[in-house]
Amino acid sequence: MNHELPQLSSTSGALTQECVLTATQFHQLAEVPPAITWFANIDNPQTRRAYQCDLQAFMVFTGISQPDQFRSITRAHLLAWRKDLESRALSGATIRRKLAALSSLFDYLCESNAVTSNPVKGVKRPKMESTEGKTPAIGNHQARALLDAPDTHTLLGQRDRAILSTLLYHGLRRAELCTLLVGDLQQRRGVMHLRVHGKGGKLRYLPLHPGTAGLIDAYLQAAGHTDDAQGALFRPIRNTMHSDKRASITADGIYKMLAGYAAGLSMDVAGFGPHALRATAATNALEHEADIAKVQEWLGHANISTTRIYDRRKMRPEDSPTFRVAY
Repeated sequence: MNHELPQLSSTSGALTQECVLTATQFHQLAEVPPAITWFANIDNPQTRRAYQCDLQAFMVFTGISQPDQFRSITRAHLLAWRKDLESRALSGATIRRKLAALSSLFDYLCESNAVTSNPVKGVKRPKMESTEGKTPAIGNHQARALLDAPDTHTLLGQRDRAILSTLLYHGLRRAELCTLLVGDLQQRRGVMHLRVHGKGGKLRYLPLHPGTAGLIDAYLQAAGHTDDAQGALFRPIRNTMHSDKRASITADGIYKMLAGYAAGLSMDVAGFGPHALRATAATNALEHEADIAKVQEWLGHANISTTRIYDRRKMRPEDSPTFRVAY
């Protein structure tokens, strides 16, 4: 899929400035295959990259080389591809994603009247391996131990405790935390909020937990960038030679920071990482009777089925019949 949308230029009028298409550009755009416009409309770079790989793999498998050849694809092609994916022992989740990429494309082609039907519809997808997510959620005592681990007599400790509190009380993704600016701390209806830049460029506003608000304020006062609205909220401490003093701590930096505290607490949790704190926040909120639709909004999930992965209320060990047996 090496086609690109034509580049447009703008011209200025006496009273207004607007983009004006030349006749050539108009015809170029009219001839752009719908498959290309579908791909260009995917906002999230990670989704775009994954879908591009999936579609290229399908095109190689079927031997097609041009976007307009998708019109010739039938359900038989999809069934053959699914069988090939299964023969390579790919996980069910991976196969589901690859089929979802094609289904999204064909839905768009149907809307554009480029094809008459979506051949992916009716192709069975692998069942979800489990209703429980693979990301672990740590216990309340472990979460409290993590929050208490940083030495708040140092600037590093103040920053780290503010980061841990932000993750554990607000369920942010690691990338979302890295993109927070000082200016994303905003008053809304008299309550301090975090403005979170989520997947696909979607904004959501989360009420800031009072304890987290105090920790962030203490960190900002000590770090001295309270008034730098356009600068990163959480910044590196030790790397004083960093070229941009306003830059954010990196995703790797958060992972290493968390791993260090977990090791210090001898927390031996398989698969533990920053996403585990998001899972912990979601699980804890649901266990304390938060509405699942509100939790979906809070986490920035597009589909509530993703949120249900964190609903472990039916799997609590303390509710097991094991603890009802008495001899």
